[in-house]
Amino acid sequence: MSNIIECHGLTKVYEYKAALSEIDLNIERGRIVGLLGPNGSGKTTLIKLINGLLSPTSGEILIDGKAPGIETKKMVSYLPERTYLNDWMRVCEIIDFFGDFYKDFDRSRAKEMLHHLDIDTHDKLKTMSKGTKEKVQLILVMSRDADLYCLDEPIGGVDPAARDYILQTIIQNYRTDSTILISTHLISDIENILDDVVFIQNGKIRLTTEVDDIRFKQGKSVDTLFREVFKC
Repeated sequence: MSNIIECHGLTKVYEYKAALSEIDLNIERGRIVGLLGPNGSGKTTLIKLINGLLSPTSGEILIDGKAPGIETKKMVSYLPERTYLNDWMRVCEIIDFFGDFYKDFDRSRAKEMLHHLDIDTHDKLKTMSKGTKEKVQLILVMSRDADLYCLDEPIGGVDPAARDYILQTIIQNYRTDSTILISTHLISDIENILDDVVFIQNGKIRLTTEVDDIRFKQGKSVDTLFREVFKC
């Protein structure tokens, strides 16, 4: 399959500190990819570059062969690390907003997922817990029919009992030719749904490989290999 993401010498510097340093990376269509690394490793910076929220200091990043911009935003569905929705809005109002803003947004899919989590669409966000707000935001993101889903810590703020449902929601609501990029530190919770992993540390790629290679060739879990690569 063709690459949905290509990075060539991608570098991002904040003042005098490099958050990403000469990254070369290809991510194929139709894969679920874990972007894994310690805090401060450059994961969120890379996701923001993919979504056009930051500009490279040098090098190049392409989404389906295009530089991030208006056209790529139509094909990328992004879940940021922090909740960005307005507290005064009701869930039904946010659904209407997404439906008006994104042509690929499926209102019925969003309402069905909200129903399964017993979230009332007439409730305002300000009445919800942090975890419930994050569930709502994930459902909105996964209700788009996107080519690329970028999920920054999608299960970091939810209780363990809800994680399995959320992971099911992720894998059941995307096309087989779409790609999901998941940034997380909760590796043991997500490794069973991953096809590939990208290990990143100090702004540099440490490892890219298929999960099956880790399991069958090295005889390890992704979590075990991660602990070995990033041990203090």
